[in-house]
Amino acid sequence: MNPEALSAALLAVVAPLAEARRPGAADGLTAADLVLERPKNRDHGDWASNAALKLAKTVGANPREFAAEIADGLAQVDGVAGVEVAGPGFINIRLDAAAAGALARTIVDAGAAFGTNDSQRGNTINLEFVSANPTGPMHIGHTRWAALGDSMARLLLASGATLVREFYVNDAGAQMERFGRSVLAAAKGEPTPEDGYPGSYIDDLAQRVLAAQPDLLSLPADEQLLVARDRAYELQLGDLQVSLEKFNVHFDVFFSERVLHAKGPNGEPSLVDEAVDRLREQGHVFDDEGAVWVRTTDFGDDKDRVIRRSNGEYTYFAADAAYYLNKGDRGFAHKIYLLGADHHGYVHRLKALAGAAGDDPDKDIEVLIGQLVSVNGARLSKRAGNIIELDDLREWLGTDALRYSLARYPADSPLTLDPEILRRRTNDNPVFYVQYAHARTHNVARNAAASGVDRSEFAPELLTHETESALLGALQEFPRIVAFAAEVREPHRVARYLEELAGLYHRWYDNCRVIPLGDEPVEAVHRTRLWLNDATGQVLRNGLDLLGVSAPERM
Repeated sequence: MNPEALSAALLAVVAPLAEARRPGAADGLTAADLVLERPKNRDHGDWASNAALKLAKTVGANPREFAAEIADGLAQVDGVAGVEVAGPGFINIRLDAAAAGALARTIVDAGAAFGTNDSQRGNTINLEFVSANPTGPMHIGHTRWAALGDSMARLLLASGATLVREFYVNDAGAQMERFGRSVLAAAKGEPTPEDGYPGSYIDDLAQRVLAAQPDLLSLPADEQLLVARDRAYELQLGDLQVSLEKFNVHFDVFFSERVLHAKGPNGEPSLVDEAVDRLREQGHVFDDEGAVWVRTTDFGDDKDRVIRRSNGEYTYFAADAAYYLNKGDRGFAHKIYLLGADHHGYVHRLKALAGAAGDDPDKDIEVLIGQLVSVNGARLSKRAGNIIELDDLREWLGTDALRYSLARYPADSPLTLDPEILRRRTNDNPVFYVQYAHARTHNVARNAAASGVDRSEFAPELLTHETESALLGALQEFPRIVAFAAEVREPHRVARYLEELAGLYHRWYDNCRVIPLGDEPVEAVHRTRLWLNDATGQVLRNGLDLLGVSAPERM
């Protein structure tokens, strides 16, 4: 019996009892309203419910008396071995072995779909993360945002959301001009401009630009800068995309900031031009001393924001506004921004922008701030000179160790990684511990096949050992963990769950044999345990995939 079936059974018991005590009390009551939880102490049962406490006032009953009535009804449900009332009215439910063990077959049959759910169905989400400037390699900070953002996306998609992963390319503005001048100077063999970008990667880009555009230095002077800038930009953006793909991070959209500033073919207003007019229509734009302002203080910002200066130039806030509105125009009702630790000031600004655009700042936009990450002993990039590069970290520590470790902690906590631990093939390395558990499930399956143990028989009532009960209890939790991690945008909950599951599996492995000893015959319990072994491997595999981490079959 899975949690959904038990919830439905609980509703079938509670609804008529509530209706009998007070007509109309069960109107609109659903299984989702009757929350089931895993007791912290497994001695209290497999599941617990506070339904009696939650509904007692509505139905006009003493909570403990109402709980006793519910317990009597649940005790008659097939698959329920026992029900007890605890404290002021908690209901502890114990399933019989067959009902609990049936989950193993459910998981194996569901395969990669086990853990998916509909909790986010109907949500259309634009998730923007990383958004590194295309003027240099990605650094250690981007590495954390990449791992977290991609894992959030996987969780939301697994929970039924319609979602696009988006990278905002800051390819307009002064930094692009500095970038272009830096590359052109390198192409000419001249020193880096005083405000330019240092690092040998600029020299490399300059040589690649010259290889692609051999006549660069013979072009007119003003054209040289444009060509050097745009050619180098294309190459650097391509490098960023390759780095991300090697890190197992996929983006659906790379959105160019230039699109926001571009006029139409016949001089029509740009998206930035239109943004000012649209915000004015909402009634939150005012003019003062020749400048155009957005009254963002109406929505909790610390000060009103200039969107167009008195000289006619747009501020960066104008591009933010146009970009936000464009996301809505593309059909995204909900926007999530994952920003770096130096962007705290953007939280109120972007939420105020949402309000000024006519959206609900508390519902339609989330701005998540990730904290800094460091790696003990990591060396600065030889190419960039002043940063720790994503590619260097990936080659040093490995994609799996890096991604798992970055997803293992909340985004809002500063993080220092210990490479000595991450490179060990021991149980104190969390990613190794989980991956080894997965590889062990495959080793068990291979040895079982060689010993004549297959899944031709399934007798879940035989899964009675305490380690089997604990393992099945954890496996049941996976869909709920996925849904909750998606809801609160916290991939680390999946990582911590996987470590707990791996520990329970290892203990089960030490106590329950899938393969008979010596000349003992293969029996139903061995075949049934193979189902449980394979179910555990499937959940470990599904969970690792949500974190963008591989699940090796051998280690």
